[in-house]
Amino acid sequence: MKILLSFALFLMVIIPASLQAQIEAGGAISITIQGVPTGEQSRINGGYPVSEKGFITMWKVGSIKVAGMDSEALARRIETAYREAEIYTSPVIQIVADSSDNLTVHVITIGGKVRAPGPKPYRRGMTLYQAVMSAGGPTEFGAINRISLYRGGKRYIYDLNKGEHKLLKIYPRDTIDIPQKTVFGN
Repeated sequence: MKILLSFALFLMVIIPASLQAQIEAGGAISITIQGVPTGEQSRINGGYPVSEKGFITMWKVGSIKVAGMDSEALARRIETAYREAEIYTSPVIQIVADSSDNLTVHVITIGGKVRAPGPKPYRRGMTLYQAVMSAGGPTEFGAINRISLYRGGKRYIYDLNKGEHKLLKIYPRDTIDIPQKTVFGN
């Protein structure tokens, strides 16, 4: 047990900071600031969605590229930006990378013969199968072999009985419709 614990501590020491979790485009981060007047903290503290291009917008310093950085490096970058802009002399920033689930800004819409139709939160990497299941799955009258996906003004038909269709990536603002089965049960 002692050897295992020693090895784990050894790995923590030699793993470089560049291998820490990196902030991803389309995700979200939570920022808190200390070392500034209490009234000023509310201007910065909070959640920040990371754009698909990998930027956040901060009060008084504007857009900052964050995608690909680890939390510690980004904190130092923001602190430097506020010092260089002569806004704060000794800010201390703390960053927590969130999943995009905590800042839902995108939705998909699922209708037709599902148990819970309506808008549903979009999660990055969501598949067609996951989207249908987020609406409670098809009802006993839902035809999963001819699901309509509306994207960018176009209609696409998919069959959830096919594995490649189950894994189809869904994007924000997609609309999915599960039609009613025919009299033949399709």
